[in-house]
Amino acid sequence: MLVPLSWLKEYVDLTLPVEALAERLTLAGLAVDAIHRVGDWWDPETITVGEVAAVLPHPDADRLVLVDVNFGGDGPQRVVTGAPNLYQYRGTSALPVLKVAFARAGALLVDAYSDQEPRPKKKLKPSKIRGIESSGMVCSERELGLSDEHEGI
Repeated sequence: MLVPLSWLKEYVDLTLPVEALAERLTLAGLAVDAIHRVGDWWDPETITVGEVAAVLPHPDADRLVLVDVNFGGDGPQRVVTGAPNLYQYRGTSALPVLKVAFARAGALLVDAYSDQEPRPKKKLKPSKIRGIESSGMVCSERELGLSDEHEGI
């Protein structure tokens, strides 16, 4: 069973380092097989939380959308994505608040399409997708290394 440290902190005031906590839990009869650190390698300068400002149809692709993301920069940044859970918002003027994991060019992400295990990481580069410049990405759980989920953001 995986138990996030955040869950434990809801019930107990924890001041111990994670390794010391794992040792104490094991001594108490709760075997700790491993400590999984999530997101240690994320660079907060390039991977942030963004808010979707607009979702527009891609002019040359039915299965892609253009997403304007506010992330605390100089203004929204437009990216191209194929995330199917955003299709329903194409052209919607009154969007609900949609928070996304947003990676800017230069971010180190898990290569979601690699068959290697563990999946290697690669640096995000600006690219042109079906004629539209995209220099960022709204990220799935797989690209962030959180799970194998890759069907949406």
